[in-house]
Amino acid sequence: MLALRKARRKLRMGTICSPNPSGTKTSSEVCNADWMASLPPHLHNLPLSNLAIPGSHDSFSYWVDEKSPVGPDQTQAIKRLARISLVKKLMKKWSVTQNLTFREQLEAGIRYFDLRVSSKPGDADQEIYFIHGLFGIKVWDGLMEIDSFLTQHPQEIVFLDFNHFYAMDETHHKCLVLRIQEAFENKLCPTCSVESMTLKNLWEKKYQVLIFYHCPFYKQYPFLWPGKKIPAPWANTTSVQKLILFLETTLSERAPRGSFHVSQAILTPRVKTIARGLVGGLKNTLVHSKCWGSHGLSLLSQKEN
Repeated sequence: MLALRKARRKLRMGTICSPNPSGTKTSSEVCNADWMASLPPHLHNLPLSNLAIPGSHDSFSYWVDEKSPVGPDQTQAIKRLARISLVKKLMKKWSVTQNLTFREQLEAGIRYFDLRVSSKPGDADQEIYFIHGLFGIKVWDGLMEIDSFLTQHPQEIVFLDFNHFYAMDETHHKCLVLRIQEAFENKLCPTCSVESMTLKNLWEKKYQVLIFYHCPFYKQYPFLWPGKKIPAPWANTTSVQKLILFLETTLSERAPRGSFHVSQAILTPRVKTIARGLVGGLKNTLVHSKCWGSHGLSLLSQKEN
């Protein structure tokens, strides 16, 4: 456990970097882009479910299209209001939860991605898009960006958690799964015992991608892991104190075997939160609040001790 803490501390303090053209990196740098490859040997045989793996929330929402229709994940009332152009500009301030692209997140060390997808009204080509209030980039473009990184970093493993689907029928699901197959091919890890999932085993088989699919459609494909294998309890609160208590409780109650576990260290705005910070947006209202900053540092300090 001590070694794991040291590895996590190095990850937080390391330099974000990519391989130079010669394919080497200086020994004085800790590259977050290759942090899994850089873990000490005695952690290579530890189940992945026992490692602390950094992730992002609404991972794709670094860009949303305010010119597109409002997504099917929104209420009819919001859709009617969004006919006013200003409303979509305000929605964008609350829909964007990331400021790094997939590639930049991967280079920073992120390995778990929270993904929500949808078809788009009027699209005749069955294309699937990322969505969070407003439509984001095409899923295919995001998958190709991730695959490009993985090809250059063959010992890094990613978790792609497709946990929300909107306006998707069987044809859409087949199209999405085909895209996943085309993007990752032999990098896709088939379902197996969670306890047997170690870095060493994955490296030997050249598997780099675990796909979690929160829809019964997963049963038709051996490389789609059921959503129940990666529960992500949600605090649904704007209170930092309640969030920390929730995280500590759910982590202590997680299943000892048979699944991974996601700790969602996120604050969720309520209607009144959005009303108070309508113009400021999510970042200024919750992310950069002094209350969250001080408690976040306190929580990190507690985990180190």
